[in-house]
Amino acid sequence: MKDPKAMYALSYGLFVLTARRGEQDNGCIINTGIQVTSQPNRVLIAVNKSNFTHDMILETGAFNLSVLTEKADFSLFQRFGFQSGRDVDQGFAHTLRTDNGLLAVTEGTSAWLSCKVASTVDLGTHTLFVADVTDGDTLSGEPSATYAYYQANIKPRPAAPAAETGKKRWVCTVCGYIYEGETLPADFICPICKHPASDFEPVAD
Repeated sequence: MKDPKAMYALSYGLFVLTARRGEQDNGCIINTGIQVTSQPNRVLIAVNKSNFTHDMILETGAFNLSVLTEKADFSLFQRFGFQSGRDVDQGFAHTLRTDNGLLAVTEGTSAWLSCKVASTVDLGTHTLFVADVTDGDTLSGEPSATYAYYQANIKPRPAAPAAETGKKRWVCTVCGYIYEGETLPADFICPICKHPASDFEPVAD
């Protein structure tokens, strides 16, 4: 592919995907969530297999999808996008527990859907879940956040270094992490958001 960043031109929404296994709640940010049929009312989501939430949904067959808005604060993306429930308590705040027993995020979101998995498709790195919508509610009339809007308006710009190091810098276009070095290794993985080297670009001096 001449330029992998051509994929960024595709427009899609951002969501907090939540699940529960036993007494543990967990959530992650996803960017693939669409309605596929209205009769029956079904949605489709794609979830990376490395996400803890993926394993919970595969085991329990249930999830909630909270639709993020343009008013969502960056801290929400940090909580659900840059850390894993395997390692830390995500510190859920501003939520409600829906009738299926799962949490829905109520701040920075416009609606939530409760869903029951009907079928799955293995996509290699991801699993595609097709699910019946069992419940849902509208929370606000704020416009939904797209990935392009997140990049342009929500994600903070990388801060300038406190002192000039003389090293070349590379910034993750997803979370803003700065890597310093003359070259960025081709197999480098962002330690914050786990995106690959192809999502980094050089920082202009």
